[in-house]
Amino acid sequence: QVQLVESGGGLVQPGGSLKLSCSASGFTFSSQSMSWYRQAPGQEREWVASIGLSISYTASVQGRFTIARDNAKNTLYLQMNSLKPEDTAVYYCYTHVYKTWGQGTQVTVSS
Repeated sequence: QVQLVESGGGLVQPGGSLKLSCSASGFTFSSQSMSWYRQAPGQEREWVASIGLSISYTASVQGRFTIARDNAKNTLYLQMNSLKPEDTAVYYCYTHVYKTWGQGTQVTVSS
């Protein structure tokens, strides 16, 4: 079955960096567009970035976050730099075709 497993979250100070990973299985990863979403406490889940035929970002992370993939490893990445407290959220990876979410990984930006 289609499965996504995120990792790499944690506690980081403002201005710091984290790299999230999403390990995919159960489908042909290399041929599918993939996305990162996040959900802060009390807020709706919001789109962060996508990678497919092109790459796109939500405005609030443009220039700070980088989405990438390694098709040989069936893994999606999100490099997050210059982190801000408002980036605090649970981060999820998502496959649009199979409409499947991972379990999420917590990112907390705080001093």
